[in-house]
Amino acid sequence: MTPITTVIFDMYETLVQNPHSLWRVGFQGIIQEQSLDTNPDALWKEWAPVETEFRNSRVKQGVPFRSYYQAWRDCFIRAFSNLELEGDAEAAASSFVDYISHRDPYPETVESLKAVQTDWRTAVLSNADDDYLLPNLDLLGIQFEAVLSSEKARIYKPLPGMFRKMLDTLNVTPMESVYVGDRQLEDVQGPTEVGMHAVWINRAGDPADPDLPKPAYQISSLLELPGLLQNWPYPPN
Repeated sequence: MTPITTVIFDMYETLVQNPHSLWRVGFQGIIQEQSLDTNPDALWKEWAPVETEFRNSRVKQGVPFRSYYQAWRDCFIRAFSNLELEGDAEAAASSFVDYISHRDPYPETVESLKAVQTDWRTAVLSNADDDYLLPNLDLLGIQFEAVLSSEKARIYKPLPGMFRKMLDTLNVTPMESVYVGDRQLEDVQGPTEVGMHAVWINRAGDPADPDLPKPAYQISSLLELPGLLQNWPYPPN
């Protein structure tokens, strides 16, 4: 079996915490900045469905690429209109991008990354804009051999083209590469389609979707990853 040489990580909800509960906190800041007559839950109720539309459409053939900033600006335009608010959507999107750029790592992230980096090349591939991904990486304080955002690649996971761009950047083959992420669709289906090994970090123990590809392995903490790599391959999941 081809030995593993490279481990590529998703960023949000894999290395750093980014639950939707924190997004509502960001909405509170926007409401205060713009003195809007609403509350985070009401704004989220109008904003979230538009953002879901963006996520569902962005991988469809023929749909023009939009960055997260552009999509979130459009979400705020719709939400403000639905709530009959005189809000500044561009300012709101900029504020939200800045808010997302300060995310705390999971408690085990730094220790696990340092352990992995003793024996394997590492990189980050994330559905994200550079304006918040790169500051988050600076805060993390860990150097990676390569970083590729969806904004830079002009494509979103799980489309295989994004993974191929990273493999080309690193000059590695799919079979010697592992991708670690928290979503079965974006982070298991995508790398599996190009022949990479997918490790699903499933902290909540969610049931697998039987209609999506199974990961090579499933872990509940990044602390499990160095041992998994050292003993690769374990009996498959």
